[in-house]
Amino acid sequence: MSGHLRCQNVTVRFGGLIACNSVSLEVPRGKVIGLIGPNGAGKTTLFNVLSGFQSFDAGDIYYKDKSIGGLKPHHMAKLGIARTFQNINLFSDQTTLANILIGAHHRVPGALANMLRLPAASRFERSLVSQASAIADRLHLGGELDRPVRELPYGYRKRVEIARALAAEPEIILLDEPVAGCNDEETAELRELIRSINRDLGVTFLLVEHDMSMVMTLCDYIYVMNVGSNLAEGTPEGVRRNPDVISAYLGEDSD
Repeated sequence: MSGHLRCQNVTVRFGGLIACNSVSLEVPRGKVIGLIGPNGAGKTTLFNVLSGFQSFDAGDIYYKDKSIGGLKPHHMAKLGIARTFQNINLFSDQTTLANILIGAHHRVPGALANMLRLPAASRFERSLVSQASAIADRLHLGGELDRPVRELPYGYRKRVEIARALAAEPEIILLDEPVAGCNDEETAELRELIRSINRDLGVTFLLVEHDMSMVMTLCDYIYVMNVGSNLAEGTPEGVRRNPDVISAYLGEDSD
């Protein structure tokens, strides 16, 4: 069965450097898929391609079996594809609520209605605030809605990024190193939150992550890249025991 989101033979060149060399992967609906590999493997480049931030030279991207190659990030969001970033990308002087609402920007009614403050626009804004509050509650941020993001602990800011992505009402969220910089407690909390969102809301996830404990305990299926190419794929147990993956990335002590 074709993936809900998939790329086929995607190649990206930066001058003479091939960052992605005919890479393919599939993200089935309702699953949590991992993308791992050593630094410089091409993971971030592929992630940027899948979310519309990076053009590509060959191959194509498909969503629900329709080509979406070349679409810009805001078009991706309208289709139902949201993403987070490795480096926290929030408006630090704005409140938690304001940052979450930014995720719903593509759903806001036309500028004219907002300028005229028409009743329909006001009702819609109240609805967005209500939805944002519910998302915050799910991510244990309900008590932080009026607090500037700069005042939040690091792990909470990571949650705000996920909350902002959820505000777009996505079918798929691309998570770029969601627990990078987090301590063990924050990592465990984020893992359970992602699992609950996947289980309860049916949101599909593709995540790039270096924390192997996180990947192995959360993901249904894993793709491994190395030097810009597909190296291996399989279940967490299969990937963990794959000799090519051990040699290139995990190390001999992976058992």
